[in-house]
Amino acid sequence: MQGFLGEFLGTMVLIVFGVGSGAGVNLKRTYAHAQNWTFISLAWGLAVTFGVYVAGQFGSQGHLNPAVTIGFALFGFFPWAQVLPYLLGQFLGAFVGAAIVIVQYYPHFKAAKRPVDGNTVGIFATGPAIPNPVFNFLSETIATFFFIFPLLNLGNFTQGLKPLIVGLLIVVVGLTLGGTTGFAINPARDWAPRLAYTILPVPNKSSANWSYAWVPMFGPLLGGILAAGLQAWIA
Repeated sequence: MQGFLGEFLGTMVLIVFGVGSGAGVNLKRTYAHAQNWTFISLAWGLAVTFGVYVAGQFGSQGHLNPAVTIGFALFGFFPWAQVLPYLLGQFLGAFVGAAIVIVQYYPHFKAAKRPVDGNTVGIFATGPAIPNPVFNFLSETIATFFFIFPLLNLGNFTQGLKPLIVGLLIVVVGLTLGGTTGFAINPARDWAPRLAYTILPVPNKSSANWSYAWVPMFGPLLGGILAAGLQAWIA
């Protein structure tokens, strides 16, 4: 189970800060309510930065993302023997992180009686600005490609200031490509919090929109595979 603990703890940190920003922005009776897209992109970027630092300290390569792990493994940048522990750590860490956010904001969920009060799955998972399955899928594929291709050229991105560079990469992806689908670019970041919202006792919750969930699963996976494939081809 090499790497499991680092991926679990790092992804938990990522989701607590990232989904926490979503709760603060969306739920009406918080001090952070109605902040803008720049706030969201910065919050997710910093969430990734500190998640990578934590993961690296506990013995993983700081993937925090199945699209990174699977893409890297398919083209020889990561050993297949470690894929399953990494994936388990990522999904379980994301679920626990989402559960912590539910506890943190529980009184605010209780106070948000209707979706219009911000109590929606959008706090936990992504959704399209304009529903269009083909282009939503392409958006996630493209955004993930342009996250993972630069990532492949950073070397060991858990060291020194490189986690901050990874976080800035997330910020620029969010600001430039994330406005279409909310830039999941990470199946664990979307599916595990979506599942937490579905099965945990969140007061006044609405639909988890599982009909859309295939997009943030398979779009990022394809984007990661394409990025790693290009890197392997030209390296």
